[in-house]
Amino acid sequence: MEPHRWLPLEANPDVILCSFFLFQFLKQLGIHPDWQFVDVYGMEPELLSMVPRPVCAVLLLFPITEKYETFRTEEEERIKAKGQDVKSSVYFMKQTINNACGTIGLIHAIANNRDKMNFETNSSLKKFLEDSLSMTPEERAKYLETYEAIRVTHESSAHEGQTEAPSIDEKVDLHFIALVNVGGHLYELDGRKPFPINHGETSDDSFLEDAIEVCKKFMERDPEELRFNAIALSAA
Repeated sequence: MEPHRWLPLEANPDVILCSFFLFQFLKQLGIHPDWQFVDVYGMEPELLSMVPRPVCAVLLLFPITEKYETFRTEEEERIKAKGQDVKSSVYFMKQTINNACGTIGLIHAIANNRDKMNFETNSSLKKFLEDSLSMTPEERAKYLETYEAIRVTHESSAHEGQTEAPSIDEKVDLHFIALVNVGGHLYELDGRKPFPINHGETSDDSFLEDAIEVCKKFMERDPEELRFNAIALSAA
């Protein structure tokens, strides 16, 4: 069976990584602007100090390279052998739609902070989260495949700022993940992986710095790559 495909947000990183664009994306999904996406301009302490606090999630856009894929396989085998603690309250979904990682990253960021968010009454994302809360990660992925309201918002965003629409078959080697704080632990949420990755303890006060340390590890694995960008979900 041919896999589901959406238009690739990642084909236009200059747009998807614009904090104003992400604000508009969330607005279309029915979320009040109490929280905002803020560009992280650098990973040094003085630049991190410019990011408004508190921060409840970080989105990382990075290149999928051969080095990363090797690491991902080794990481999965290591965790399966040793095990890890993952709280049942972590909202995680698999990715079964090609080119949907940007939207899934947003869903992961919002879903794991839904107690902090104010949703419009008719919010399509609120309904999706309420409907899928008791589902498995695989069931959530299948539900998203048929959830037209989010697909339409995603595809209108993929057209944003472009004179020519991206091709649905365009090969994209950039990928989004979300980093969140759930119950005092920092989790990496990536729908391409079989489970969340627990990166250890964190707190509301230290979350941004802790998340950036995880981002640095991605960069260290591919030191010749420059295509890394981070955006923080901060209180407005």
